[in-house]
Amino acid sequence: MTVALILASASPARLTTLRSAGVEPEVMVSDVDEPAAIARAEEGIGGTLASDEVALLLARSKCEDVAAATDADALVLGCDSVLEFGGETFGKPADAAEATTRWQRMRGRSGTLHTGHWLIDAREESTGATFGVVASTVVHFADLSDAEIAAYVATGEPLRVAGAFTIDGLGGPYVRRIEGDHHNVVGLSLPVLRDMFGEVGVTFDQVRG
Repeated sequence: MTVALILASASPARLTTLRSAGVEPEVMVSDVDEPAAIARAEEGIGGTLASDEVALLLARSKCEDVAAATDADALVLGCDSVLEFGGETFGKPADAAEATTRWQRMRGRSGTLHTGHWLIDAREESTGATFGVVASTVVHFADLSDAEIAAYVATGEPLRVAGAFTIDGLGGPYVRRIEGDHHNVVGLSLPVLRDMFGEVGVTFDQVRG
């Protein structure tokens, strides 16, 4: 039996990660207003969400938005990543100036990349499960020069990703080491996803088809 998977994310890296593991999901991008979702949640608790809570909130919001918009017989997966650094939560930088400032702070130091995973079992004969898991990986950054930062930011890549860096792209040389799951830094933890599938009685090979 093959189980279909819908990926509620526009991230090419997440799609590539799944494909490399033999999974070919249907991609459906949500219409979630991320800043508004965070603002509503923080208003509701009367405080500031922690970085891992932001990642899980956005993953859940995206997953629920897509699940509500489809009647597909499938599992629906939403993901979101943020970098926790110096007590702040970093998503995608707004512009090149912000990306440059971030890297000037991050160089030679470390942060924690949190990826929220939210799964909804929307199959016709489903468990009705809806739950989430956050995976966290410590990332140690190289001590870049101002010239290296300028050259990297000029590629445009830091503007497209949470934390203003990648480990699987042009930013790879600037990550000295990690503590935790490599795939999580890319944007989706395959071991975590396997465990989540198991919670709804599905094995990874069934999703792989």
